[in-house]
This record gives sequence, C-alpha cells and structure tokens, in this order.
Amino acid sequence: LRREARKREGDLDVKLSSYAKLGGTLAHSGYMEGGSSEDFIGGDGSLKSMEIEIESQLEQLLYINDSLSHCATSTIPTTSVTQKLARHRDILHEFTQEF
Repeated sequence: LRREARKREGDLDVKLSSYAKLGGTLAHSGYMEGGSSEDFIGGDGSLKSMEIEIESQLEQLLYINDSLSHCATSTIPTTSVTQKLARHRDILHEFTQEF
C-alpha cells in the first residue's frame, strides 16, 4: 500500500504541475479576460478531463491512506509507522489544497 501511495503521490504531483502550467498559460494568454476556452484547450475538454482525472486520483489516494491507517491500527503502532502515515496524510492535504 505504501508503494501504491508513493506512486499515486508522484503521479498527482506531475498532474498538478501540468494543471498549474495550463492555468498559467490560460491566464497569460487572456482566457481569464474573456477569451474562448476552446482557443486554448482545443475544444475537446482537455482542461475538464484533467480536472476529473486529478479528482479521481485524489479520491484514490484518500482511499489508500484510509487503508494504510486501517492496517496500522490492526498492528502495534510504532513511531516510524505513525510518522509515515502522517506524512502521507500531509501530502494528500497539500495536493487537495493546491488543486
């Protein structure tokens, strides 16, 4: 589960970076000032598609974190495990805030 969490975190980091760059491009090119979104995203819903994919990955990461927490409660908790779980929760929170 930790490996899957790290993989999802890495994937989300890349997706959020791409999403932020796209937002910056749209803002810089005048989309925020009344331009057509189709001029900048090709009219195929790329931006919306990216948002849906990010939301889905955030939900999957939340599920993985919940599963990790459940596994940790079924064993003797150690400081190391507690710190790792806290770090995964912090990363999820940061990604959620960024999105």
